[in-house]
Amino acid sequence: MQDARGPLMAEQTRALLAGLERRSPDTGIFDEHLAREQAINRGPLTTGNSVRLLQDGPATYQAMLEAIQGARHHINLETYILDDDEVGRRFAQALIDKRSQGVEVNLIRDSVGTLGTSAAFFQRLSDSGIRVLEFNPVNPLSVRTEWVLNRRDHRKLLIVDGRIAFLGGINISSVYSGGSFSKGWHPRPAGTPAWRDTDLRLQGPVVADLQNLFLEAWRSQGGAPLPQADYLPPAESAGHEVVRAIGSSPEEPFSQMYVTLLSAIASARRSVHLTNAYFVPDPLLLEMLEAAAGRGVDVCLILPSQTDSWLVFHAGRSFYERLLKAGVKIFERYGVILHSKTVLVDGVWSTVGSTNLDWRSFVHNHELDAVVLGADFGRQLQALFAADLAASDAIMLEQWRRRPLQFRLKEGFARLWAYWL
Repeated sequence: MQDARGPLMAEQTRALLAGLERRSPDTGIFDEHLAREQAINRGPLTTGNSVRLLQDGPATYQAMLEAIQGARHHINLETYILDDDEVGRRFAQALIDKRSQGVEVNLIRDSVGTLGTSAAFFQRLSDSGIRVLEFNPVNPLSVRTEWVLNRRDHRKLLIVDGRIAFLGGINISSVYSGGSFSKGWHPRPAGTPAWRDTDLRLQGPVVADLQNLFLEAWRSQGGAPLPQADYLPPAESAGHEVVRAIGSSPEEPFSQMYVTLLSAIASARRSVHLTNAYFVPDPLLLEMLEAAAGRGVDVCLILPSQTDSWLVFHAGRSFYERLLKAGVKIFERYGVILHSKTVLVDGVWSTVGSTNLDWRSFVHNHELDAVVLGADFGRQLQALFAADLAASDAIMLEQWRRRPLQFRLKEGFARLWAYWL
Protein backbone atom coordinates (compact mmCIF):
# COMPACT_ATOMS: atom_id res chain seq x y z
CA MET A 1 0.00 0.00 0.00
CA GLN A 2 1.10 3.58 -0.44
CA ASP A 3 0.02 7.06 0.59
CA ALA A 4 0.92 10.55 -0.61
CA ARG A 5 4.55 10.09 0.47
CA GLY A 6 5.06 6.68 -1.16
CA PRO A 7 4.99 3.03 -0.02
CA LEU A 8 3.89 2.52 3.58
CA MET A 9 6.11 0.83 6.11
CA ALA A 10 4.80 -2.42 7.59
CA GLU A 11 3.76 -0.77 10.88
CA GLN A 12 1.96 2.04 9.06
CA THR A 13 0.10 -0.45 6.88
CA ARG A 14 -0.99 -2.49 9.91
CA ALA A 15 -2.24 0.65 11.67
CA LEU A 16 -4.18 1.74 8.59
CA LEU A 17 -5.78 -1.67 8.14
CA ALA A 18 -6.70 -1.82 11.82
CA GLY A 19 -8.62 1.44 11.41
CA LEU A 20 -10.42 0.18 8.33
CA GLU A 21 -11.31 -3.07 10.08
CA ARG A 22 -12.85 -1.20 13.01
CA ARG A 23 -15.17 0.62 10.57
CA SER A 24 -16.07 -2.58 8.70
CA PRO A 25 -18.97 -4.87 9.65
CA ASP A 26 -16.83 -8.00 9.84
CA THR A 27 -13.04 -8.06 10.12
CA GLY A 28 -12.76 -11.45 8.45
CA ILE A 29 -14.73 -10.30 5.42
CA PHE A 30 -12.63 -7.18 5.01
CA ASP A 31 -9.36 -9.11 5.38
CA GLU A 32 -10.34 -11.55 2.65
CA HIS A 33 -11.33 -8.87 0.16
CA LEU A 34 -8.15 -6.92 0.90
CA ALA A 35 -5.97 -9.98 0.41
CA ARG A 36 -7.58 -10.89 -2.90
CA GLU A 37 -7.44 -7.31 -4.14
CA GLN A 38 -3.72 -7.14 -3.32
CA ALA A 39 -2.99 -10.46 -5.02
CA ILE A 40 -4.72 -9.81 -8.35
CA ASN A 41 -3.71 -6.35 -9.53
CA ARG A 42 -0.29 -4.96 -10.34
CA GLY A 43 -0.90 -1.37 -9.23
CA PRO A 44 -0.76 -0.28 -5.61
CA LEU A 45 -3.65 0.34 -3.28
CA THR A 46 -3.46 3.98 -2.30
CA THR A 47 -4.67 5.51 0.92
CA GLY A 48 -5.32 9.15 1.76
CA ASN A 49 -7.98 9.62 -0.92
CA SER A 50 -11.25 11.54 -0.94
CA VAL A 51 -14.07 9.85 -2.88
CA ARG A 52 -17.32 11.66 -3.63
CA LEU A 53 -20.22 9.73 -5.12
CA LEU A 54 -22.02 11.57 -7.94
CA GLN A 55 -25.45 10.55 -9.23
CA ASP A 56 -26.65 11.39 -12.75
CA GLY A 57 -25.63 14.05 -15.24
CA PRO A 58 -26.67 17.28 -13.50
CA ALA A 59 -24.58 16.73 -10.35
CA THR A 60 -21.66 15.25 -12.29
CA TYR A 61 -21.54 17.96 -14.94
CA GLN A 62 -21.74 20.70 -12.32
CA ALA A 63 -18.83 19.21 -10.37
CA MET A 64 -16.77 18.68 -13.54
CA LEU A 65 -17.34 22.21 -14.83
CA GLU A 66 -16.46 23.67 -11.43
CA ALA A 67 -13.19 21.76 -11.50
CA ILE A 68 -12.47 22.89 -15.07
CA GLN A 69 -13.15 26.51 -14.17
CA GLY A 70 -10.69 26.22 -11.29
CA ALA A 71 -7.89 24.71 -13.41
CA ARG A 72 -4.53 26.47 -13.22
CA HIS A 73 -2.07 24.23 -15.10
CA HIS A 74 -3.70 21.54 -17.25
CA ILE A 75 -6.89 19.65 -18.08
CA ASN A 76 -6.84 16.09 -19.47
CA LEU A 77 -10.14 14.73 -20.76
CA GLU A 78 -10.79 11.23 -22.17
CA THR A 79 -14.29 10.32 -23.31
CA TYR A 80 -16.20 7.92 -25.50
CA ILE A 81 -18.99 10.33 -26.52
CA LEU A 82 -18.69 14.09 -26.86
CA ASP A 83 -21.78 15.41 -28.62
CA ASP A 84 -22.20 18.68 -30.46
CA ASP A 85 -25.26 19.64 -28.41
CA GLU A 86 -26.06 21.94 -25.49
CA VAL A 87 -23.95 20.04 -22.97
CA GLY A 88 -21.11 19.32 -25.36
CA ARG A 89 -20.90 22.96 -26.39
CA ARG A 90 -20.93 24.05 -22.75
CA PHE A 91 -17.93 21.84 -22.03
CA ALA A 92 -16.21 22.93 -25.23
CA GLN A 93 -16.55 26.59 -24.28
CA ALA A 94 -15.27 25.92 -20.76
CA LEU A 95 -12.18 24.19 -22.20
CA ILE A 96 -11.61 26.95 -24.76
CA ASP A 97 -11.88 29.61 -22.04
CA LYS A 98 -9.25 27.86 -19.91
CA ARG A 99 -6.93 27.42 -22.88
CA SER A 100 -7.17 31.17 -23.55
CA GLN A 101 -5.96 31.66 -19.98
CA GLY A 102 -2.83 29.59 -20.65
CA VAL A 103 -4.05 26.27 -19.25
CA GLU A 104 -2.89 23.21 -21.24
CA VAL A 105 -5.88 21.16 -22.49
CA ASN A 106 -5.56 17.66 -23.94
CA LEU A 107 -8.54 15.65 -25.23
CA ILE A 108 -8.79 11.98 -26.24
CA ARG A 109 -12.07 11.19 -28.02
CA ASP A 110 -13.09 7.81 -29.36
CA SER A 111 -13.60 7.76 -33.12
CA VAL A 112 -16.76 5.60 -33.07
CA GLY A 113 -18.24 7.29 -29.99
CA THR A 114 -17.90 10.71 -31.60
CA LEU A 115 -18.78 9.59 -35.14
CA GLY A 116 -21.92 11.74 -35.09
CA THR A 117 -20.14 14.86 -33.84
CA SER A 118 -19.33 17.40 -36.52
CA ALA A 119 -15.75 17.92 -37.66
CA ALA A 120 -16.31 21.65 -37.14
CA PHE A 121 -16.88 21.04 -33.42
CA PHE A 122 -13.43 19.51 -32.98
CA GLN A 123 -11.81 21.96 -35.37
CA ARG A 124 -12.97 24.79 -33.14
CA LEU A 125 -11.27 23.11 -30.19
CA SER A 126 -8.06 22.59 -32.17
CA ASP A 127 -8.06 26.15 -33.46
CA SER A 128 -8.17 27.39 -29.87
CA GLY A 129 -4.97 25.50 -29.04
CA ILE A 130 -6.50 22.38 -27.49
CA ARG A 131 -4.75 19.13 -28.46
CA VAL A 132 -7.40 16.73 -29.79
CA LEU A 133 -6.46 13.07 -30.28
CA GLU A 134 -8.83 10.73 -32.14
CA PHE A 135 -8.63 7.24 -30.62
CA ASN A 136 -8.31 4.49 -33.25
CA PRO A 137 -9.78 6.47 -36.18
CA VAL A 138 -12.48 4.77 -38.20
CA ASN A 139 -10.71 5.96 -41.34
CA PRO A 140 -7.68 3.62 -41.69
CA LEU A 141 -5.79 6.35 -43.57
CA SER A 142 -5.80 8.43 -40.38
CA VAL A 143 -4.45 5.69 -38.12
CA ARG A 144 -1.12 6.38 -36.41
CA THR A 145 -0.73 2.87 -34.97
CA GLU A 146 -2.34 -0.53 -35.59
CA TRP A 147 -5.88 -0.28 -37.00
CA VAL A 148 -8.43 -2.48 -35.20
CA LEU A 149 -11.92 -1.15 -35.87
CA ASN A 150 -13.55 -3.06 -33.00
CA ARG A 151 -11.10 -1.78 -30.38
CA ARG A 152 -12.65 1.24 -28.70
CA ASP A 153 -11.88 3.67 -25.88
CA HIS A 154 -14.89 3.45 -23.58
CA ARG A 155 -13.22 5.30 -20.69
CA LYS A 156 -14.63 8.47 -19.15
CA LEU A 157 -11.93 10.43 -17.35
CA LEU A 158 -11.33 14.07 -16.46
CA ILE A 159 -8.17 15.16 -14.62
CA VAL A 160 -7.57 18.73 -13.51
CA ASP A 161 -4.09 19.90 -12.44
CA GLY A 162 -3.14 16.33 -11.52
CA ARG A 163 -5.10 16.72 -8.27
CA ILE A 164 -8.80 16.18 -9.07
CA ALA A 165 -10.19 13.35 -11.17
CA PHE A 166 -13.63 12.21 -12.33
CA LEU A 167 -14.53 8.78 -13.68
CA GLY A 168 -17.61 6.64 -14.16
CA GLY A 169 -20.21 5.96 -16.81
CA ILE A 170 -21.31 9.43 -17.90
CA ASN A 171 -20.51 10.63 -21.40
CA ILE A 172 -20.71 14.29 -22.41
CA SER A 173 -24.12 14.59 -24.01
CA SER A 174 -27.48 16.27 -23.39
CA VAL A 175 -29.15 12.88 -22.94
CA TYR A 176 -27.70 12.91 -19.41
CA SER A 177 -29.00 16.38 -18.59
CA GLY A 178 -31.93 15.33 -16.41
CA GLY A 179 -31.79 13.63 -13.02
CA SER A 180 -33.33 10.18 -12.65
CA PHE A 181 -35.24 11.00 -9.45
CA SER A 182 -36.17 14.59 -10.23
CA LYS A 183 -36.12 17.22 -12.93
CA GLY A 184 -32.70 18.70 -13.16
CA TRP A 185 -30.31 21.10 -14.82
CA HIS A 186 -31.01 21.47 -18.53
CA PRO A 187 -33.94 19.82 -20.33
CA ARG A 188 -33.25 16.59 -22.17
CA PRO A 189 -34.07 16.19 -25.86
CA ALA A 190 -37.85 16.19 -26.22
CA GLY A 191 -39.59 12.90 -25.54
CA THR A 192 -36.54 11.08 -24.13
CA PRO A 193 -36.36 9.43 -20.69
CA ALA A 194 -33.87 10.40 -18.01
CA TRP A 195 -30.58 8.52 -17.86
CA ARG A 196 -29.48 7.01 -14.55
CA ASP A 197 -25.71 6.98 -14.09
CA THR A 198 -23.00 7.05 -11.42
CA ASP A 199 -19.60 8.76 -11.29
CA LEU A 200 -16.86 9.53 -8.77
CA ARG A 201 -14.92 12.67 -7.91
CA LEU A 202 -11.52 11.70 -6.51
CA GLN A 203 -8.66 13.52 -4.85
CA GLY A 204 -5.49 12.15 -3.34
CA PRO A 205 -2.65 9.84 -4.45
CA VAL A 206 -4.88 7.74 -6.73
CA VAL A 207 -5.13 10.69 -9.13
CA ALA A 208 -1.49 10.09 -10.14
CA ASP A 209 -2.39 6.53 -11.16
CA LEU A 210 -5.28 7.85 -13.28
CA GLN A 211 -3.00 10.48 -14.80
CA ASN A 212 -0.50 7.81 -15.81
CA LEU A 213 -3.30 5.86 -17.50
CA PHE A 214 -4.27 8.94 -19.51
CA LEU A 215 -0.66 9.66 -20.50
CA GLU A 216 -0.12 6.04 -21.55
CA ALA A 217 -3.28 6.13 -23.69
CA TRP A 218 -2.01 9.33 -25.33
CA ARG A 219 1.39 7.77 -26.09
CA SER A 220 -0.06 4.47 -27.31
CA GLN A 221 -2.23 6.31 -29.84
CA GLY A 222 0.72 8.19 -31.26
CA GLY A 223 -0.30 11.52 -29.82
CA ALA A 224 2.02 14.48 -30.32
CA PRO A 225 4.53 14.99 -27.50
CA LEU A 226 2.91 16.87 -24.65
CA PRO A 227 4.56 19.96 -23.16
CA GLN A 228 6.43 19.58 -19.90
CA ALA A 229 3.45 20.57 -17.81
CA ASP A 230 3.25 19.55 -14.16
CA TYR A 231 1.19 16.45 -14.88
CA LEU A 232 2.32 14.60 -11.73
CA PRO A 233 2.54 17.11 -8.89
CA PRO A 234 3.57 15.87 -5.44
CA ALA A 235 0.72 13.79 -4.04
CA GLU A 236 -1.23 15.15 -1.09
CA SER A 237 -3.50 13.32 1.32
CA ALA A 238 -7.14 14.35 0.83
CA GLY A 239 -9.08 11.84 2.94
CA HIS A 240 -8.98 8.31 4.33
CA GLU A 241 -10.35 6.15 1.49
CA VAL A 242 -8.34 3.25 0.09
CA VAL A 243 -8.65 3.17 -3.71
CA ARG A 244 -7.17 1.32 -6.65
CA ALA A 245 -7.46 2.61 -10.23
CA ILE A 246 -7.93 -0.17 -12.79
CA GLY A 247 -7.39 0.57 -16.45
CA SER A 248 -8.34 -2.44 -18.57
CA SER A 249 -7.07 -2.82 -22.12
CA PRO A 250 -7.55 -5.40 -24.90
CA GLU A 251 -3.78 -5.30 -25.44
CA GLU A 252 -3.35 -7.13 -22.11
CA PRO A 253 -3.66 -10.93 -21.77
CA PHE A 254 -6.86 -10.47 -19.76
CA SER A 255 -9.12 -7.70 -18.49
CA GLN A 256 -7.88 -6.48 -15.11
CA MET A 257 -11.40 -5.45 -14.14
CA TYR A 258 -12.86 -8.79 -15.17
CA VAL A 259 -10.58 -10.88 -12.96
CA THR A 260 -10.94 -8.39 -10.11
CA LEU A 261 -14.72 -8.64 -10.26
CA LEU A 262 -14.69 -12.44 -10.46
CA SER A 263 -12.41 -12.59 -7.44
CA ALA A 264 -14.64 -10.29 -5.39
CA ILE A 265 -17.74 -12.36 -6.23
CA ALA A 266 -15.88 -15.59 -5.45
CA SER A 267 -14.94 -14.30 -1.99
CA ALA A 268 -18.39 -12.83 -1.21
CA ARG A 269 -19.85 -14.05 2.08
CA ARG A 270 -22.96 -11.90 2.54
CA SER A 271 -23.99 -9.92 -0.52
CA VAL A 272 -23.29 -9.06 -4.14
CA HIS A 273 -25.29 -5.98 -5.16
CA LEU A 274 -24.73 -5.21 -8.80
CA THR A 275 -26.14 -2.46 -11.03
CA ASN A 276 -25.25 -2.53 -14.71
CA ALA A 277 -26.46 -1.10 -17.97
CA TYR A 278 -25.41 -3.79 -20.44
CA PHE A 279 -25.56 -7.30 -19.03
CA VAL A 280 -24.40 -10.04 -21.43
CA PRO A 281 -22.32 -12.26 -19.12
CA ASP A 282 -19.79 -14.83 -20.26
CA PRO A 283 -20.01 -18.42 -18.90
CA LEU A 284 -17.53 -17.88 -16.05
CA LEU A 285 -19.29 -14.79 -14.71
CA LEU A 286 -22.59 -16.68 -14.84
CA GLU A 287 -21.07 -19.55 -12.88
CA MET A 288 -19.64 -17.18 -10.26
CA LEU A 289 -23.01 -15.49 -9.70
CA GLU A 290 -24.79 -18.84 -9.47
CA ALA A 291 -22.18 -20.26 -7.10
CA ALA A 292 -22.43 -17.23 -4.80
CA ALA A 293 -26.22 -17.54 -4.64
CA GLY A 294 -25.84 -21.28 -4.03
CA ARG A 295 -23.75 -20.74 -0.92
CA GLY A 296 -26.31 -18.35 0.56
CA VAL A 297 -24.97 -14.99 -0.60
CA ASP A 298 -27.63 -12.37 -1.37
CA VAL A 299 -26.95 -11.88 -5.10
CA CYS A 300 -29.11 -9.03 -6.39
CA LEU A 301 -28.91 -7.51 -9.87
CA ILE A 302 -30.49 -4.22 -10.96
CA LEU A 303 -30.69 -4.15 -14.75
CA PRO A 304 -32.50 -1.93 -17.29
CA SER A 305 -36.18 -2.20 -18.15
CA GLN A 306 -35.55 -0.10 -21.27
CA THR A 307 -32.36 0.56 -23.17
CA ASP A 308 -30.64 2.31 -26.04
CA SER A 309 -29.33 -1.02 -27.36
CA TRP A 310 -32.00 -3.49 -28.52
CA LEU A 311 -29.62 -6.41 -29.07
CA VAL A 312 -27.83 -6.05 -25.73
CA PHE A 313 -31.12 -5.70 -23.86
CA HIS A 314 -32.62 -8.90 -25.22
CA ALA A 315 -29.36 -10.85 -25.13
CA GLY A 316 -29.10 -10.05 -21.41
CA ARG A 317 -32.66 -11.13 -20.75
CA SER A 318 -31.92 -14.52 -22.31
CA PHE A 319 -29.93 -15.36 -19.14
CA TYR A 320 -32.68 -14.45 -16.66
CA GLU A 321 -34.30 -17.87 -16.30
CA ARG A 322 -31.01 -19.62 -15.60
CA LEU A 323 -30.01 -17.05 -12.97
CA LEU A 324 -33.42 -16.97 -11.31
CA LYS A 325 -33.42 -20.78 -11.02
CA ALA A 326 -30.04 -20.51 -9.24
CA GLY A 327 -31.45 -18.10 -6.66
CA VAL A 328 -30.13 -14.84 -8.12
CA LYS A 329 -32.54 -11.93 -7.59
CA ILE A 330 -33.17 -9.75 -10.64
CA PHE A 331 -34.82 -6.33 -10.70
CA GLU A 332 -35.41 -4.00 -13.64
CA ARG A 333 -35.12 -0.25 -13.07
CA TYR A 334 -38.15 1.51 -14.52
CA GLY A 335 -38.71 5.06 -15.76
CA VAL A 336 -35.11 5.69 -16.86
CA ILE A 337 -32.35 4.49 -19.15
CA LEU A 338 -30.08 2.71 -16.66
CA HIS A 339 -26.43 3.39 -17.51
CA SER A 340 -24.68 2.85 -14.14
CA LYS A 341 -21.88 0.33 -13.68
CA THR A 342 -21.47 -0.31 -9.94
CA VAL A 343 -20.84 -3.34 -7.73
CA LEU A 344 -20.90 -3.63 -3.93
CA VAL A 345 -19.72 -6.86 -2.29
CA ASP A 346 -20.21 -7.54 1.42
CA GLY A 347 -20.58 -3.81 2.07
CA VAL A 348 -16.79 -3.30 1.95
CA TRP A 349 -15.68 -3.83 -1.67
CA SER A 350 -17.05 -1.27 -4.13
CA THR A 351 -16.41 -0.40 -7.72
CA VAL A 352 -17.65 2.39 -9.98
CA GLY A 353 -16.54 2.89 -13.55
CA SER A 354 -17.13 2.43 -17.25
CA THR A 355 -17.04 -1.38 -17.50
CA ASN A 356 -20.23 -3.12 -18.55
CA LEU A 357 -20.83 -6.80 -17.88
CA ASP A 358 -20.55 -7.86 -21.49
CA TRP A 359 -18.02 -9.26 -23.92
CA ARG A 360 -17.34 -5.85 -25.45
CA SER A 361 -16.10 -4.36 -22.19
CA PHE A 362 -14.10 -7.42 -21.19
CA VAL A 363 -12.54 -8.21 -24.59
CA HIS A 364 -12.67 -5.26 -26.98
CA ASN A 365 -12.70 -1.99 -25.02
CA HIS A 366 -10.33 0.18 -23.04
CA GLU A 367 -12.18 0.66 -19.73
CA LEU A 368 -11.57 2.50 -16.46
CA ASP A 369 -12.85 1.71 -12.97
CA ALA A 370 -12.03 2.51 -9.36
CA VAL A 371 -12.16 -0.06 -6.56
CA VAL A 372 -12.84 1.46 -3.13
CA LEU A 373 -12.24 -0.67 -0.03
CA GLY A 374 -13.98 0.03 3.26
CA ALA A 375 -17.39 0.23 4.87
CA ASP A 376 -17.70 4.03 4.87
CA PHE A 377 -17.96 4.35 1.10
CA GLY A 378 -19.80 1.02 0.99
CA ARG A 379 -22.65 2.52 3.01
CA GLN A 380 -22.99 5.37 0.52
CA LEU A 381 -23.12 3.01 -2.43
CA GLN A 382 -25.58 0.76 -0.58
CA ALA A 383 -27.90 3.73 -0.03
CA LEU A 384 -27.79 4.50 -3.76
CA PHE A 385 -28.46 0.84 -4.56
CA ALA A 386 -31.45 0.84 -2.20
CA ALA A 387 -32.89 3.93 -3.89
CA ASP A 388 -32.63 2.26 -7.30
CA LEU A 389 -34.11 -0.94 -5.89
CA ALA A 390 -37.13 0.97 -4.63
CA ALA A 391 -37.69 2.23 -8.19
CA SER A 392 -37.36 -1.24 -9.76
CA ASP A 393 -39.69 -4.15 -10.54
CA ALA A 394 -38.80 -7.64 -9.34
CA ILE A 395 -38.54 -10.35 -12.00
CA MET A 396 -40.08 -13.57 -10.64
CA LEU A 397 -39.25 -16.96 -12.10
CA GLU A 398 -42.80 -18.22 -12.72
CA GLN A 399 -43.86 -14.91 -14.19
CA TRP A 400 -40.78 -14.82 -16.42
CA ARG A 401 -41.47 -18.32 -17.73
CA ARG A 402 -44.85 -17.07 -18.98
CA ARG A 403 -43.39 -14.23 -21.06
CA PRO A 404 -44.65 -13.97 -24.67
CA LEU A 405 -43.09 -16.05 -27.43
CA GLN A 406 -42.02 -12.89 -29.24
CA PHE A 407 -39.72 -12.03 -26.33
CA ARG A 408 -38.15 -15.50 -26.44
CA LEU A 409 -37.51 -15.16 -30.17
CA LYS A 410 -35.87 -11.76 -29.70
CA GLU A 411 -33.70 -13.15 -26.90
CA GLY A 412 -32.59 -16.11 -28.99
CA PHE A 413 -31.66 -13.92 -31.95
CA ALA A 414 -29.81 -11.37 -29.81
CA ARG A 415 -27.90 -14.13 -27.97
CA LEU A 416 -26.26 -15.13 -31.28
CA TRP A 417 -24.46 -11.75 -31.32
CA ALA A 418 -23.37 -11.78 -27.67
CA TYR A 419 -19.62 -11.74 -28.33
CA TRP A 420 -19.82 -8.67 -30.57
CA LEU A 421 -22.26 -6.57 -28.54
